Amino acid sequence: MLEAGAAALQNMPPVEAINAYLDGFHFYNGRQNIQMEAHHYCTLLNDDLIQCVIYDGNLKDAKIMGVEYIVDARLYATLPAEEKALWHSHVHEVKSGQLIAPGIPEAAEKELMKKLVNTYGKTWHTWHTDLDKQLPLGVPQLMMGFTADGQSDAAMVAARDRRFGVDSAERRKQREDIPTPAIDPGADAWQRGRTFQIADPTGSQHVHERATLGSPTPSPDTNARSNRGQ
Repeated sequence: MLEAGAAALQNMPPVEAINAYLDGFHFYNGRQNIQMEAHHYCTLLNDDLIQCVIYDGNLKDAKIMGVEYIVDARLYATLPAEEKALWHSHVHEVKSGQLIAPGIPEAAEKELMKKLVNTYGKTWHTWHTDLDKQLPLGVPQLMMGFTADGQSDAAMVAARDRRFGVDSAERRKQREDIPTPAIDPGADAWQRGRTFQIADPTGSQHVHERATLGSPTPSPDTNARSNRGQ
């Protein structure tokens, strides 16, 4: 009843403003072996800023995992050093072919990637569906993006590619002519040993910490590497 009433009577401008869908991958800052697929539903707020709601899938019952804010290089350059350390670059995500925009023509996707390659993202996950799909337990965690080949789980990427009918390797070739910008040295601070997370008084974070200390990485069935189709 609530759903029917809302659909019939309520306007939802913020939701209706979502105009882009991106699919990529994240990992917990400081725990690169805990990786997941992330479905971004994004709104272009202005030429400098994009905001995205992140889900663990792209079906009606998908869980909201968190948010990502994306700024262009010019705006990122104005941030103080401590703030810059919370953000990640998008150069490798774009150039590797791992970041995709499902459902739009490849030419349009490439134009979008030309814009995104010059941006930085700050991502917080609030519902760790790789640990618990029933409730959003624990505290928000800062996420990062991959910066080089060999960092992402190849099986995770391949599974995503099969579901969407895309080829990340082919996307990489198609994007070779996208200029590779210099990355601000303040970004991707985890590469220099600077990692930050909010301490979790509930203990939920400990599962990830055990993984970092050598426990097996969760399988795609228990991780938020969504097996949901397009």
